[in-house]
Order: sequence, then C-alpha cells, then structure tokens
Amino acid sequence: MPTAPSSTEVSTRARLAELCWAPVVDTAHLLRFRSASVRRPLARRVGWSVLLVITLGAATLPALAPSAGGEGRAFDTLLLLPSLMAGFGMLAIVSAVASGGGRELLAHEHAVAFPVSPTTDHLGALLMAPLNIAWLLQAWFLLGAAAFGQGLSGLPGVQVVMVLWLLVATTAAQAVAWTMEAIRRSRHGVAAFRTISGGVGAGAVWLQLSGNLGSFLDVVPTLHLLVAARSGLGVDWAGAVAVELLLTLGAVVLGAWPAHLAARRLARDELKAESNVHPARALPRSAFAMLVRIDRASVWRAVPMRRGLAVLALGPGLVAVAGAMTWDTVTILPGLVVSGGVLLFGVNAWSLDGRGGLWRESLPVDPALVFRARSAVMTEWLLAAAMITVVLASLRAGTPTTSELTALACTVLVVTVQVVAVAMTWSARRPFAVNLRSARATPAPPIVMVGYSARLATSTTLTAMVFSTLSQAAPWWVVAAVAVPFLSWSTVRWCRASRVWQDPAARAVVVTTVAA
Repeated sequence: MPTAPSSTEVSTRARLAELCWAPVVDTAHLLRFRSASVRRPLARRVGWSVLLVITLGAATLPALAPSAGGEGRAFDTLLLLPSLMAGFGMLAIVSAVASGGGRELLAHEHAVAFPVSPTTDHLGALLMAPLNIAWLLQAWFLLGAAAFGQGLSGLPGVQVVMVLWLLVATTAAQAVAWTMEAIRRSRHGVAAFRTISGGVGAGAVWLQLSGNLGSFLDVVPTLHLLVAARSGLGVDWAGAVAVELLLTLGAVVLGAWPAHLAARRLARDELKAESNVHPARALPRSAFAMLVRIDRASVWRAVPMRRGLAVLALGPGLVAVAGAMTWDTVTILPGLVVSGGVLLFGVNAWSLDGRGGLWRESLPVDPALVFRARSAVMTEWLLAAAMITVVLASLRAGTPTTSELTALACTVLVVTVQVVAVAMTWSARRPFAVNLRSARATPAPPIVMVGYSARLATSTTLTAMVFSTLSQAAPWWVVAAVAVPFLSWSTVRWCRASRVWQDPAARAVVVTTVAA
C-alpha cells in the first residue's frame, strides 16, 4: 500500500523549523500581552522615550567635549575601556546569576494555565535583562566613556561595537545564569553552587590583593575588539562586528539548553522553603510582636529575599575590601545597599501577604499597628544588609575619625528611614499583584522597577554624598545636626503613608490588589 506522507503530516524539516520559530512567536505574543496590561500607556511611552533619549545622549554628547578624542583624560579613558567592557560582562553575570536566570516575562502561576516552553522563558528573560537600573547605568557609562575617548571621528563605528558588546555580555551572562540555576537544582546543587560562587569570589579578591588584576584584564579579548572598532569601517571592523554577532547568536542558542535542563528539575530552594516544618512557638506578649514575627518569617523564608540580601550585603563589601576604600568612600555604600535592598520587596511591601492579605485584614488588630510592624521588619532588613557591608568595608579602611564615624552612622540611619518612608508610600498608593515565592520574581513590573530604582538610587546617593563631604569638612556635631532635617522630613512622609493605609477604602484597594 502507498506510504507517502498524507496532507496532515509534517516533515521533519518543517517540524524543526516550527520548534525553532515557535518560541520567538510566543515571546512576541507575551510582549503584546504585557504591553496591553499596562495601566498607563502614556506613561509607558514617555518612559521608553526618556530611556531612548538618555541612551542617545550618553552615546554622543561626551564626544562633543573639548578634550574628547585627544590626549590626556580621553586617552586614559581609552586605555581603561577594555577593562570597563570586561567589568560590564562580570557584573552582568553576577546580576543574572543572583536573579536565577533573569526576570520572568510570564509569571510562574500564569504559566500553569498558559504553558510556554523554556526557550520562550529564556528569550523573555533576555528581553527583560536591560530593564534594570544597574544594567542601564553601566551601559550608559560604557557608551559615554567610548564617546569621550574616541571623539567625533569614527564614533559610529566604535559605538556599534560597544552596543554589540552589551548584547554579547548580556546573552553570555544569561547562559551562565541558566547553567548555574540548573546546577543549583541538581541533587547536591546548592552545595555545588555555593562552592563555585565562593571559589570565584575568593579568586577575584586574590587577584586584587596580589596585584594581578590588571594582568588578568589585559588578556581579556575586549582589547582586540576596541582596536578593531577604532580601525575604521574596514575589514577589521567588519570582522569584529561579525564575531560579536556570532557570539550573541551562539549565546542565545546555547542558553536555551540549560534553561530546558533547569525547567526539568525541581526548584529545591523554593520547595524546601514551602515544605519545611516550623514548630509552633509560644505566643508573644503583644499583638505588635506577633505581627512582627509573621512579617519577619515572610521575608526571611522567601528565596529571592535571602539571595538578594546575600548579593547586596556581600558584593559591595567585598569590592570595598579589595579596593581598600577610605571612609569617605565607604560612607556612600550604605545608600546603594539600602536602595537595592528595598527593591527586593519594599516598594510593594503588602505583596508579601499575597492571598493571605485577606486573612491578615480580618485580624482584630489596629491597622496602624500592622503598618508599624511592616515598617519595622523592612527597617531591620535594610539595616542588616547595610551593616554587613559596613563591617566588611571597615576591614581595610583604617581607623576613622570622629566625624567620619558620625557621618557613617548618620548615613545608615538617614537613608534607611528615608527609603522606608518612600517605600511604604509607594506600597500604599500603587500596589501590584505579584508572587514573591519565585526566585525570579520582582515586586513590580520591570519598567516600573526601573523608575523606582532610578529615583531611590539618586536620592540615597545624593544624601550619602552630603554626609561624605561633611565628614571631611565639618566637626562631628555639625554632621549630626544635618541629619535632623532629613530624619524629620522622612518621618513626616512615613506618617502620611500611615494615614493612607489606615483609610479603609485605600486599604481595601491594596489588599484586594495584592491578593488577586
């Protein structure tokens, strides 16, 4: 009998083409879905326009400086540019590994009803990676340094190579992150992950302390890319562009394999957190203490919170140890750590309750007490991260003066109170329904997180710079006196947020939103 394919059968070549193209189509559908669900489309368009204008400005305006492209500082910038490119790649890897592969284009709970392939998840995480203020600041700085070092002559060719390098570093970091996530989900993966991470961190510190970091960066191939980029639009430039395109495509394709491997394995950290047995303890003496205990358990038992705290607390501290930062520089670190820590959950603090928010609302306690308990837990969380960083940084900073010590203490206190007041205000006025059980979850949509992180980083950095300057130019009592108006204004803002939360109508909106 005939064995020719029927009209309903698909050839092997067509099936392979569909498997390769289907994730791209699904990713496009998910992007349209996310775009259609934005609450304020006009704000989204304005946000994208602002990001585009800033990016174009960073890539071109430094080239208009009088000393751009010449000797002196411009030439020194060119010498440092290969190291800056390598540093961007390293920081991209650390950021991707810490977030467990990247941000989710589709939440885990939604993927149960609308399943997508791990390749689609991988592509979505790649698209979400640049929507991070740390990634954006590093990219703008790299483009600006290239523009200043090169000048107007040959700038388009150099910037094309720089932009492609951003893609190479991001896609390669994503592939490494999925690989580490697959290792973490293996039988003894948590121990293996910690061993690898500790070894890499110890190696980086050793390179810095031994003075071999410069020699290590000299062998990184970014130097060859920069030389080809500055050679003009010729064969070398075309070769560099082709190599970067091939590396980007290869990293995208290779990153799908560990993404599939990770998807077939259980998320051991998350399952352990949800399946652990916690023996009952004696009831505390007050309702406030009980609320604090519940909130504290919600934070410390969440996988993304623990991972984020480790990265935020240890990362800047180790950098400070390796760089032997002085006390006036160490004063700036708490602001960066606190602003990063509050982005883990604080900007949408009530999302910690999830569906349990309905139960929490039924408890016979004063809403003001609930607000104070949540604020207290957030404060201790941020203080813990900041103090770990300060302790590590102090190991090689020497003996501080009284003004420096006072400035550091005031900075930690001021930025913590400042950030808690802002976060509780945003949490009450703009809640989001998110599932923070996932290791890759964020408390708000990515574009909203970019705005939050930019505003927090700007305010805390400026505040820290004020106290850092005062530590070198004023006695300790002046530093302490300057902290008073900062604390007063933050306290007023916190009280306003408390009144918003105590309003039954506003509180109902928050609870129903986060419990959706």
